[in-house]
Amino acid sequence: MTWSECIYEYDGSFSGLLCCIFDSYTRKERPVSILETGREQISLYAVHTVETDKGHAKRIWNSVCARSAATAKLIRLAHLTCLPNRELRIYRLVCRLYREGPSFVRNPADPDLYPLYSAVRHMDTELEKLRGFVRFSKFEGLYAAEIAPKNRVLPALRHHFCERFADQDFLIYDRTHKEALVHCRGHWIITPLDSYTMARPSRAEAAFRRLWKTFYDAIAIRERTNLRCQRSNLPLRYRSDMTEFQDESYFQVEDELPPVPNAPSLPRTD
Repeated sequence: MTWSECIYEYDGSFSGLLCCIFDSYTRKERPVSILETGREQISLYAVHTVETDKGHAKRIWNSVCARSAATAKLIRLAHLTCLPNRELRIYRLVCRLYREGPSFVRNPADPDLYPLYSAVRHMDTELEKLRGFVRFSKFEGLYAAEIAPKNRVLPALRHHFCERFADQDFLIYDRTHKEALVHCRGHWIITPLDSYTMARPSRAEAAFRRLWKTFYDAIAIRERTNLRCQRSNLPLRYRSDMTEFQDESYFQVEDELPPVPNAPSLPRTD
C-alpha cells in the first residue's frame, strides 16, 4: 500500500508530536512537514490537524523506550531545541528506529542522529550558562527574572530552580517563547504568557542591585582586562538581563525617574 503525503499540524507539545507519529502509522500518511498550529506555510499538500491524545502518545513513548531508552531521552530533549525542522527530524528518527532497530543509535555521527545530538549539546551549553546568569529581583515576596534563550529551556531548568528555591515563590519569564515558569508554595507550572513587564524596584531592591553592581566593579582588575575571554565566558546576548551590565535607570525606583520632558504642569490649588 502506498502512503500518501501531507502536512501535519499539532499543538506544539511533546505529546502532540508523539501523536503525529501515531496518526502517521494509523492513517498510512507520511508527513512532509510537521508544524505547530498557527505557523503558516504555503503548500499544495493537504493539511491534517493532529489531536493530542494522551493514550496515543503513551503508546508511542512506551514503544520508543522499549527499543532504545537513549533515543527516547534524545527526542524528548531535541524537541526543546531551536533546531530547524526538529519535528520532522524526530519523526524520521523514530520511523528508522522502528524499521531498523537500535543498532544505528550507537553511532553519534549517523546523519539522522548528528543534527539532534548537536542541537541538544547546544542547549546543554545554554542551560549551564543560564543556571549561573539568571538574575532575580524581589517584589513583595516574589522573586522574578527574565531570560531570552534560543532554546525552550524552562522545562529543563525547572528542576534546578525548583530544588534550589524550594521554599521561595518565584517566576522566570522566557521572552523568546512567551512562557513563564511559576513556583508557588512548593508547586510549579509552565504557562503561556504573551507579555510581562517587570515592575520598578522598591528602595530595598534597588539598593541590593547597586550592591551587586558595585561588587562586580570592585573585583575587576582593569590592568588585566581581557575582552575576548569575557565574551567567551559571558556571551553578549546574556548581558541584557544581568544586573551588573544595566544602565542607571535599572537602579532607580519610580519616584526617582527623571520627569518627562515638556510635560504639562498641574494647576496650583493654593
